[in-house]
Amino acid sequence: MSKYHVPVLLMPTVDGLNIKPDGTYVDVTFGGGGHSREILSRLGPSGRLVAFDRDMDAKQNIMDDPRLIFVSRDFQYLEAALLERGIEAVDGILADLGVSSHQFDTGERGFSFRFEGPLDMRMDQRQDLTAAHLLNEWEEMELVHLFSRYGEVTNARKLARTIVQRRVGEPLSDTLQFESVIASCIPPKRRAKYLAQVYQALRIEVNGEMKSLESLLMSGLEMLASGGRMSIISYHSLEDRMVKRFFRAGNFAGKEEKDAYGHSLSPWKLITRRAIQASEEEIEENARARSARLRVAEKK
Repeated sequence: MSKYHVPVLLMPTVDGLNIKPDGTYVDVTFGGGGHSREILSRLGPSGRLVAFDRDMDAKQNIMDDPRLIFVSRDFQYLEAALLERGIEAVDGILADLGVSSHQFDTGERGFSFRFEGPLDMRMDQRQDLTAAHLLNEWEEMELVHLFSRYGEVTNARKLARTIVQRRVGEPLSDTLQFESVIASCIPPKRRAKYLAQVYQALRIEVNGEMKSLESLLMSGLEMLASGGRMSIISYHSLEDRMVKRFFRAGNFAGKEEKDAYGHSLSPWKLITRRAIQASEEEIEENARARSARLRVAEKK
């Protein structure tokens, strides 16, 4: 298989869908096609798989399989895209959130501080908004809120102030320049962790990741047939918390409503009571799996 992306928690994630050979399934994060291949291997001739990916680079991994329908769009448009294709209900939805190995390891995409490249971070390169735009155009307090909320950066005020002061006369444009500009904000013993938090915040905003996840959960619940399942892998606490609350209660506050007899009114049955994590063996082979958290729920 291509090194474009190594699928994380492959078997538990696909097992969680409880594949029916003649069912219709959706992989909203196609990437390198690892999870999609496994789903297809379990489908019969009449089964269908709809795969979404907004990154045009993912098209190179499309398999020649008549059961596969590829949609080059953000998964926040899941419901509309399915209905456009005459699909009114599906039996399972899989999402492996976050950034693919290909995106991280391609310097010119700007997703990683490990490589020199433009401050881009767009998963869909057809969109206009980039990380450079945020860093050069946003007001100081907007940046403070961004780094605090999406990166949990402890010195977000100092970081935002430094950026605003230093960008005058010298717009921020690439990863090495950016690290040089914010050098005074980076804890010497926590450089990698700190930069990962900063880059995570920028990436989430550039790609509207939390909005997309919220839309996916709501439209996924709408499009799943009764007994259909959703398997979601998240990589940071913001995503995992949203998934956990929605699976538990059917709303984003996580407040479980009950009827007069004390029975839960949640539309979900939890298949995983606790998040499934990668084994030490998988982490050793694929470091990205370390932060992965898998949750599975079934629509009642």
